[in-house]
Amino acid sequence: MTTMGLLPPPDQHTSSESNHNSPKIGSNFHQPKHDPDPPPSIEVKPEPKSDTVTAAPPLSIGSEARHAAQTSQLKPVKYESNQSSPFLAGKRKKDDDSISGWALSDSDDDDKDKGQSSGQKDPPPKRSNPKLKKAKVEERPPSPHGRTYYIDEPDDFFETSVPPVNDTYRFYLNKVTGLEKRYNTGALHIKEILSPLFGTLKESVQFNYCFDIAWMLQQYPPEFRDKPVLIVHGDKREAKARLLQQAQPYSQVRFCQAKLDIAFGTHHTKMMLLWYEEGFRVVILTSNMIRADWYQKTQGLWMSPLYLRLPKGSPETAGESPTLFKQDLLEYLGAYRAPEIADWIQRIREHDLSETRVYLIGSTPGRYLGSDMERWGHLRLRKLLRDHTRPIPNEEKWPVIGQFSSIGSMGLDKTKWLAGEFQRTLTTLGKSSLRPDPPMHLVRSIKHPYCTSPPLVIVVPAGGSLPYSIQTAQKQIWLHIVIIFSNLLSILCVCSPVPSANLSKAAWGALEKNNTQVMVRSYELGVLYVPSAFSMSTFPVQMDVFPATTPSTAFPVPFDLPPKRYSSKDHPWMWNIPYTQAPDTHGNIWVPS
Repeated sequence: MTTMGLLPPPDQHTSSESNHNSPKIGSNFHQPKHDPDPPPSIEVKPEPKSDTVTAAPPLSIGSEARHAAQTSQLKPVKYESNQSSPFLAGKRKKDDDSISGWALSDSDDDDKDKGQSSGQKDPPPKRSNPKLKKAKVEERPPSPHGRTYYIDEPDDFFETSVPPVNDTYRFYLNKVTGLEKRYNTGALHIKEILSPLFGTLKESVQFNYCFDIAWMLQQYPPEFRDKPVLIVHGDKREAKARLLQQAQPYSQVRFCQAKLDIAFGTHHTKMMLLWYEEGFRVVILTSNMIRADWYQKTQGLWMSPLYLRLPKGSPETAGESPTLFKQDLLEYLGAYRAPEIADWIQRIREHDLSETRVYLIGSTPGRYLGSDMERWGHLRLRKLLRDHTRPIPNEEKWPVIGQFSSIGSMGLDKTKWLAGEFQRTLTTLGKSSLRPDPPMHLVRSIKHPYCTSPPLVIVVPAGGSLPYSIQTAQKQIWLHIVIIFSNLLSILCVCSPVPSANLSKAAWGALEKNNTQVMVRSYELGVLYVPSAFSMSTFPVQMDVFPATTPSTAFPVPFDLPPKRYSSKDHPWMWNIPYTQAPDTHGNIWVPS
């Protein structure tokens, strides 16, 4: 999940740890100095044996590093307290039958070659007659955390009536299995988004990076499950063949392959287009179409109002919003140059999108010159902030706070891209606002696990959802100055983009040729909240948002504020080095393959 905001610094409640020296990442980070070993009395119960589970089709996408992380998630290694050397314990056996339940974007390391599977290519799948072949749906797809990981949602987990709607912002977090019900109040699950609560579905489009098609179709209610679904993806070669193979039993599923003409680009956009008998709706979100992303991860989504059909004979400019959302959505869809989307473009033209109060920010692959440079990526964001915000008194003290699941290569020092381009974009407030060196903080959801007191309260296999490699970290040791943890305080926010994009040049674009053109590698999509669109000067951020039973003017920020720096012992999570010094609360350690 990616969220960003420009926020004022707190006047008090500053953490005592904030005065520590920031952690450094060096060549010896492979074996950092840890806290003392946990006491040998720690007892970890083995996972219960389960019956044989029929595996779903492979969903493995991406580089070798990602495949290794997925293997670590599928079959976690157990901690042994009597081991002689923690770094020698938990050696992973090489298995040929490992099946990955999800994947991540490759665009975070755009200076790395994508790992392509060697050997003979899979033969193209043969389409069977769907009328003759009955679909066999996996009730529970393979978990990226082990086969016994998933638990069933309780009976009262899903809403039976329209859930409390935040009409002010229409921003929601997803429901998290295992939390008390009050913490899920006001949140949404994919089954609720696709349910009759929001409309009588006729047809839908799912734009995404990773799909488990059998699981996705099971999220539609039975009465909508056979309705046409178009899947927009960016898979090629073997990955595309596997995706098509998943869909063989389902005659209602069609495909549209996004063109990726620039190396290291991905189709990372996550959006639903939902066409109802009553109208039309757009959902822009941060989750992949796999169960792991909707199970116990914090994800965010924006759900549009129900867009009604315009009267026949309405002019082409009818149904536009003050934020020009309709125009920008049509431009983004047109960038695919795909005949499969043409009918949807026409449907959008025929609907009234005037109630939309967010701005659309998209990225599409290409090199852009002149005024086209501001159509996509972070330069598009910069233009919106320049045109629709204004300077705030004492703004030079306000930090930019960002939350990204994946971190890419950004150069040998922060001036190469992060500060030279991206940070300047994020700190733009009106036409006259320009700060020379504004503070920027990056919230990382997991810090180095062995700097906490055992037992660990995190689940180590979840670290596979936070791609940041030691190789990338060692090339940008300056980044430690912006990596932080956080605690909570009521605060104000100037703006808040909620995109699918990770922190990478491939996603947001990078200037080239002496800043005369911008190059974007990937498809991304998000929305921007600006106070002026809501008749506000700033967004208030509520301190205690649970339970969310009534509408509120407070913006729901999915992490604690103000941010608190890592201590001198803390380090950002690296997903391709071993963490074996102590187990998490499930008895697992992290041993990349």
